[in-house]
Amino acid sequence: MIKESELVLAGDGSLYHIHLKGEQIADNVVLVGDPQRVNMFKPLFDSLELEVENREIHAITGTYNKKRITVLSTGMGTDNIDIIVNEIDAAVNMDLETRTPKSTHRSLNLIRIGTSGALHAHTPVGSIVASEYAIGLDGLLNFYKHTPDMFEEDITTAFCNHAKFDSCFARPYIAKGDKNLIDKIAFDCHKGITATAPGFYAPQGREVRLETAINDINGILKTFDFDGNKVLNFEMETSAIYGLSKLLGHNALTVCLIIANRESGTFLNNYKPNMQQLIEQTLYRISCL
Repeated sequence: MIKESELVLAGDGSLYHIHLKGEQIADNVVLVGDPQRVNMFKPLFDSLELEVENREIHAITGTYNKKRITVLSTGMGTDNIDIIVNEIDAAVNMDLETRTPKSTHRSLNLIRIGTSGALHAHTPVGSIVASEYAIGLDGLLNFYKHTPDMFEEDITTAFCNHAKFDSCFARPYIAKGDKNLIDKIAFDCHKGITATAPGFYAPQGREVRLETAINDINGILKTFDFDGNKVLNFEMETSAIYGLSKLLGHNALTVCLIIANRESGTFLNNYKPNMQQLIEQTLYRISCL
């Protein structure tokens, strides 16, 4: 039995942060960063089964095109993803009354719909990038016990040799998205490697009043190539989603709307219509799984 301090529950017996129990979570879970973005899904659902809000977490479960789907906001950053993915998994794979693992493992599809910045001019604002791989610059997965074969060690080694980051930085890790989800949901998107940063400013090469410690991190990422796989975009969640999903036995995919292009210096201010289109497209494709 796991101690109360380690598997923390809310007063109603649900997981402490997400306030959900296993039966309330569908096999297909859409993850979005912004709690308000969850509201964009509600009019598209045929029926709404539940709605829960706690802090930056806003969740709904309902049916779309006869497919049961959960939509849940995560907030920003891999630290939030650590909470969300672990609690989703605990909800469906732990007996919360006895605090012991269930005898049968339940595997979920975790699909992130987000926004990101592109590193190359050929992925302009308004385009969609699907993450075949994610480079974690955040160091989160280094805290979890794993063997080298569980992640993409060949690409990781090649990237570390290319980047030559100072030893004061966390060692990057690279996790892979689910091929089946990529083929069925993101078949017509730009595909490549996504870099997940532990912040928005210096970790993504931005200087406002503080100088960056890594000289031209964008250039380092743009020039990395592993067997034709290039780093296409920057965001703040995917490496943790892919890495934790791999460790916990779930399938994961990220599709991101490009709202900034770092090479051209452009930014898509009014991206809501583009996001609405991406949501509708992705929901329909999830319903066809």
